[in-house]
Amino acid sequence: MGKLATTKMSSRGQVVIPESVRNELKLSAGTQFAVLGKGDVVVLKHIKPPQLEEFAKIRAEVRRQAKKAGMTKSSLSAAMRKVRKNK
Repeated sequence: MGKLATTKMSSRGQVVIPESVRNELKLSAGTQFAVLGKGDVVVLKHIKPPQLEEFAKIRAEVRRQAKKAGMTKSSLSAAMRKVRKNK
């Protein structure tokens, strides 16, 4: 298990992650988190962008699903034009 540390929330809702925890987890300024709160528990989960290989798998799945749904490049382009026109 990781290091145990305590912190407190400021009047603006900000919480400082103690330096020992930041160092252990290699967190830096700008790190993004998903936040889950339930009962008296708050969980912060570090959000990492997908690796290039993982992104390629995601892209392939999106293309597979689009093909299955009958989407084409021209129908996608038309939908994008329509959305952009309405902005």
